Amino acid sequence: MTRQGADQPFRRRVFYIPGYDPIHPRRYRELYRKEGTEQAAISGYQLALSPKTARGAYGWHVDTVVDGAATRADVEVLVWSDIVRDSMDGSILGTYLQLLRTAWIYISSGALWRLMKLRKGPVMAALYPVGMLLLQLLLAGLVFWGIATLVGIGAGVVERFFWPNRVFGPLFYPSIALSLLAGALCAAALLRWFKGKDNHLYAYYLMHDYAHAAAHKGAYPPELEMRIAGFADTIAAALQEDVQEVLIVGHSSGAYLAVSVLADLIRSGRVPKTGPVLGFLSLGQVVPMVSFLPDATRLRRDLHELSVTDALSWVDVTAPGDGCAFALCDPVAVSGVAPEDKKWPLVFSAAFTQTLSAARWKALRWRFFRLHFQYLCAFDQPKDYDYFQITAGPILLGHRYAGRPPSKSRIETPVNRYRDMAP
Repeated sequence: MTRQGADQPFRRRVFYIPGYDPIHPRRYRELYRKEGTEQAAISGYQLALSPKTARGAYGWHVDTVVDGAATRADVEVLVWSDIVRDSMDGSILGTYLQLLRTAWIYISSGALWRLMKLRKGPVMAALYPVGMLLLQLLLAGLVFWGIATLVGIGAGVVERFFWPNRVFGPLFYPSIALSLLAGALCAAALLRWFKGKDNHLYAYYLMHDYAHAAAHKGAYPPELEMRIAGFADTIAAALQEDVQEVLIVGHSSGAYLAVSVLADLIRSGRVPKTGPVLGFLSLGQVVPMVSFLPDATRLRRDLHELSVTDALSWVDVTAPGDGCAFALCDPVAVSGVAPEDKKWPLVFSAAFTQTLSAARWKALRWRFFRLHFQYLCAFDQPKDYDYFQITAGPILLGHRYAGRPPSKSRIETPVNRYRDMAP
C-alpha cells in the first residue's frame, strides 16, 4: 500500500548520507525545517518537524498531510563527518603535498582525461582548488620577492655605513639574512590569510575532498569501510520495523557511499522479501570522480550489482545547473560496468532553470555550492521532483516515478576503461 488515510498514516524510515562535509549534522535538520516549511506553503500541504522518535545518533521526525493522506517519517543522518574532519590536513604544507599527490593520481591514471569527456562543470570544480592554491602560492612568492628586495635595499644602505667587517663576504651581510627572513614571514602570513578566508574561497576544503577520494586511488580506507558496515547494520535493523518504506538518500559524495552500503546489504541477504520496500535516491552525485580511479574495484562492482537488483528502486536526480555534479551522467553506464539487463538508476533532471522562477534562478545562478544543495531545498515552480514529498509523503519512491522516462539528454556512453568487478 502506498497511500493511507489520516487515521492510518504511511510510515517511512529515511537515512540521509551527506557528502564530504565536516559540519555538525544539525545543519541538515535546520535546512529540512526551513526549506520543507517553504515547500509545503508553495505546494499546499502540511509539514511539521518534531524531535526524533526512532533510534539513532542524530535525526528528526516529520509529520505531513498531502492530499488528505498522512505520513509519519523518521529521518536519520548517517554521520561520517568525523572521518571528514580527520582527513583534512590542518597545515598549509600538507595541503600542497595533497595537491601534488592527487593531481598525479588523476593524471597518471588517465582518470582526469576520461572525466573531461563527461560534464565540464565538475571537472572545472575539481581543477578550481588546484588553480586557486597555485595562485595563492604564486602571490606569496611575489610577496616574498618584493618584500625581500625592499628590505634588502634598505638594510644594504644602513649596512654600508654600520657594517665595517666585510672579510666574510656578502653572504654574511646582515641585509641578506634580514631580507630573506622578512620575505618569508610576509609570504607565510599571506598564505595563512588565504587559508583563514577559505570559508569563502573553498580552495582548501575542495582540495581535501578530492584528496580524500583519491588517497587510496578509489579504494575505501579501512575507517570508511568500517563506517559503511555500520551504516548497513543500521539500515538492516530498520528493514525489520513496521514501516512501509526504508529510503536511503545519498547526496554528492554520499551517493557513492550509499551505493556500497546498499550493495553490501543486498549481498548479505539482509533485505527481506516481505517487509518494507527499499528505495534509493541519489542526488547531485559525483560517482565518476571515484569510480574512474584505478583501485575503485569495489565501487565498480557495487555499481554493477546494484544496477540489476530487484531488491530496491534507484532514482538518480541531478541538474545541468549544478556545476559540482555529473549531471545526467548515468553513474553505472559511464563507469563502464553496465550489464545488458541493467535496470537502474532512473536518471532524470531537477531542471533548475524550469523548477526555479527566473528571479530565484538569477539569485542562485553563480552560487555554485548553494546550487549543489538545491536538491534538498524548496522549488518555487516545482514539477515532479519534491524532496519533502519523496522523503515524507505517502507514495513509495518506485511508485512515484513508475513509468517516468529518463531525461533525454542523459549521458550513458561508457568512458571509463576499467570494467573489472571484484569477485
